[in-house]
Amino acid sequence: MSIRRLPENLVNRIAAGEVVERPASALKELVENAIDSGARNIAVRLGAGGIDLIEVTDNGCGMSPADMALALERHATSKLPDEDIELVSTLGFRGEALPSIASVSMLTLESRVGNAEGWRRVVDHGVLTGEGPAALPSGTRVRVENLFGKIPARRKFLRSPRAEYAAALDTIKRLAMARSDIGFTVEHDGRRVLSVQPDMERPERVASLTSAELIDNSVGLDFQREGVRLGGIASLPTYNRGVADHQFLFVNGRPVKDKLLIGAVRGAYAEMLARDRHAVVALFLDLPPTEVDVNVHPAKTEVRFREPSLIRGMIVSGLRHALDQSGFRAVQHPAADALAAWQQEPVRTSQGDIFANPRTAYQNYYATAYPSLAEKRNSFGDLGQIEREDLAPLMGRAATATEAVPESRQHPLGVARGQVANTYIVAEAEDGLVIVDQHAAHERLVLERMRKAMAQAGGAVPSQALLLPQVVELDEPACDRLEARLEELSAFGLELERFGPGAMLVRATPAMLGGGDAKALIEDLADDLAAYDQALSLKERIDHVAATMACHGSVRAGRVLSVPEMNALLREMEVTPHSGQCNHGRPTWVKLALGDVEKLFGRK
Repeated sequence: MSIRRLPENLVNRIAAGEVVERPASALKELVENAIDSGARNIAVRLGAGGIDLIEVTDNGCGMSPADMALALERHATSKLPDEDIELVSTLGFRGEALPSIASVSMLTLESRVGNAEGWRRVVDHGVLTGEGPAALPSGTRVRVENLFGKIPARRKFLRSPRAEYAAALDTIKRLAMARSDIGFTVEHDGRRVLSVQPDMERPERVASLTSAELIDNSVGLDFQREGVRLGGIASLPTYNRGVADHQFLFVNGRPVKDKLLIGAVRGAYAEMLARDRHAVVALFLDLPPTEVDVNVHPAKTEVRFREPSLIRGMIVSGLRHALDQSGFRAVQHPAADALAAWQQEPVRTSQGDIFANPRTAYQNYYATAYPSLAEKRNSFGDLGQIEREDLAPLMGRAATATEAVPESRQHPLGVARGQVANTYIVAEAEDGLVIVDQHAAHERLVLERMRKAMAQAGGAVPSQALLLPQVVELDEPACDRLEARLEELSAFGLELERFGPGAMLVRATPAMLGGGDAKALIEDLADDLAAYDQALSLKERIDHVAATMACHGSVRAGRVLSVPEMNALLREMEVTPHSGQCNHGRPTWVKLALGDVEKLFGRK
């Protein structure tokens, strides 16, 4: 079979397979062209998620009729004035987008330069079908209709209009974040769905495109190292999502989805989030063009760094430094369903009428909430005969203070007033009621103490030898995993020895953990190594081991604390980094503002 040169229209369709995967990718190319044109405002119209219509209008520099004809040819671009592709500073540069899109749709290109006459060119699936004068303001308007209309093999792989719309909107949001100096509007099926004004501050722009709550639950970043600058905002660990779709990464103003950057973000939050939760971040990397290769893939969503270790280290250290500065902050927006659980009396029926018989009301309430007491409560009057021990587990505990109680206004987390269910510390702050999960809070404090001890002791945590070494029986693979990590575990003060095929001998435990359950600790460490040993780096494994040890050495839920112990815990939280969240990313404390309390009682 002889070799032949493929026709131009087929070459364009092949190129379109890499550049135009779906409406969102076509929209991305068109909006990037609009940004490169110097536009200050960009308007987008979509129909059926972009399947039927994509229209992008900008007020940029515009194109002459001759330039429009060239723009529809492959590998024709104004963005590489010379051949130094390593120095490219624009979003587009390959000269493939417009001809590729025009080969798989009906494309109408209209443009006008200054006061010159506007011009229009119409291309239907690679064939020029018309051109002539056009009336429009200075700038460019590109209209893409019937995407893949004449290529049913490609069209059938498109998803539903709703799914394509979601992808297109995500694309616009990322580009709008990258350029807070440009205004963007988006209409879908005649309804305006997004509008951001030009010249917004970066945190304000990011919050407007994600969630307004992000402003109050994030930290800012602004770091420089060896000619690289890292800026943006990152959420507190307690403000997280179940998917990573809310991580926005930019390199020299270009939205990217790079594995190196995603891994660096995950590493920075490693010991602060559960593995199935993800932080919300918008990170902007600016570095010399010679230090990054953007010509990795035609879609330009992947990049390659000359010094990847420098970039990863900068992101991890920058994020951790910023989060360290957040101190004991945590998300302080009680869930709506949690607040709704604070029901007000009188109790109402499903029809909204007040119970006519209060005896019936209380009998029904207690029979539902506390079935164990139902047999002792046959009438309203019988409530006085219930034994005190029946109610004791249901009541909070207010310990007696043995010394003067400090003023609440002196401390951000207030002063302890009591303990509920021997699990939650109730404190009074100047501006509200603070509730602390004692186990979660102390777990974080122990972890931070352990890290500090390692840093001060040159990488080793003081250990406490057991009077009688303890034998912990495990299966052989678990023993193998622990034996392979003896040196790492020793750095945390945990001295282990192999004791036959199916057992480990515990000779010492970290001193700061006290006399905890060594058997439970070893079993959990073995399980953790089985789950994460291969997936995590050495540093991440060490952090995970430290978190597991901290969990075993912390104050347990159900332990009675004295008032001085409660206040000591609060004071340590106020000066400890990351104490606003436990080692799994859950908040360690919440605050019910005085205004919310007043609402519960109808005072507001």
